Amino acid sequence: MTLSRGVLYYSFPVLALPITADTGWPLVATTAAFSLAQIVAAVAGIPVGRWLDRYGPRTVMTLGAAVAAPALVAVAFAPGLWSFAAAWLVAGSTMAALSYSPAFVALTRWYGPDRIRALTTLTLVAGLASTIFAPLAAALDGWLGWREAYLVLAAVMLVVAVPLHALALRLPWPPDSADRSEDAARECGGVRSVVCSRAFLVLTGALTLGAFGAYAVPTNLVPLLVERGLDTNVAAWVLGAGGIGQLLGRLAYGPLHRRTGVRACSVTVLATCAFTVMLFAAVPGPVAALFAVSVLAGTGRGLFILLQATAVSDRWGTAHYGTLSGVLHTPATVAIALGPGAGTLLAEFLGSYPELFALLAATAATGTALASGSCPPRRSHPRESACPGSPEGA
Repeated sequence: MTLSRGVLYYSFPVLALPITADTGWPLVATTAAFSLAQIVAAVAGIPVGRWLDRYGPRTVMTLGAAVAAPALVAVAFAPGLWSFAAAWLVAGSTMAALSYSPAFVALTRWYGPDRIRALTTLTLVAGLASTIFAPLAAALDGWLGWREAYLVLAAVMLVVAVPLHALALRLPWPPDSADRSEDAARECGGVRSVVCSRAFLVLTGALTLGAFGAYAVPTNLVPLLVERGLDTNVAAWVLGAGGIGQLLGRLAYGPLHRRTGVRACSVTVLATCAFTVMLFAAVPGPVAALFAVSVLAGTGRGLFILLQATAVSDRWGTAHYGTLSGVLHTPATVAIALGPGAGTLLAEFLGSYPELFALLAATAATGTALASGSCPPRRSHPRESACPGSPEGA
């Protein structure tokens, strides 16, 4: 997961400017091609989730890595902007098999009640993807050029990621009938009834608004700080401090999850995101304060990624987890993909980046309000008083 995210996601922001300088393609166009790849990944996540529920992660993740390598080769050899965009669309389809979502499905089904620890471990380690691959991509570009950099990264995917998925993901895949939560999941309804339920729709809206509010911050933070008079290098260090916060947030999620009900946990995480984004809008300095706010904002994003991982299993159990997660996270993934471009356009429309961050905070706050109504209703049953994730007092 660290390798896949580093190669397919975190290398592009570093290589985008060298691509533009070498080819003369507009930066907005190359960035749009990358954003469209994220949207393709979001939509493809729905059928990938269905496959995972039935057959497990080994085949689909191995195939994703195997296709990602030639897709990156096509990116490297693209003679024009349209072929560059087409190659990224193919790469985007592989991201659906190599993102956090399929890994969350695998760990949730394999580890059951101990899934929080497994998910936390995954996100802590894979959270180093940007730390490793951003400087690696810059070094490869400086040494070889951006095209050759993508060829090297494609080779790494082929030589490392493909055999890792093929050889390591061999644990037996538990069928739904072996899932201890299946009876409760059936009581709450099948996939169609869950997806059409008020709780699921409200949860989808809450996570989508929260994702847009929280994840538009990293791509728009440097322009905000530069507008306020900070040097670009200092602004970059402030942005980087958010990585520390993400690690802290991922470590804090387990205790928060254990000590609160499902509703309270969801509201707390989204409220943290909204509050920290508003701090960026309200606090112009000094630099030390901005570093502190960046760490807090990163903490909110670290909490949010694990909230996404557990939102379905906390409410409807682990039966059909892949299918339900694929549907649930598609709008949020699209919102994250649109964040960079939409943030720039909104800042121009509003007149300043502080006003943009105030709007982002309001968006996340709206998601917080929706989260309070995102739990399924209680149901009477001889063994259960409520659907999974709606415990007494939640």
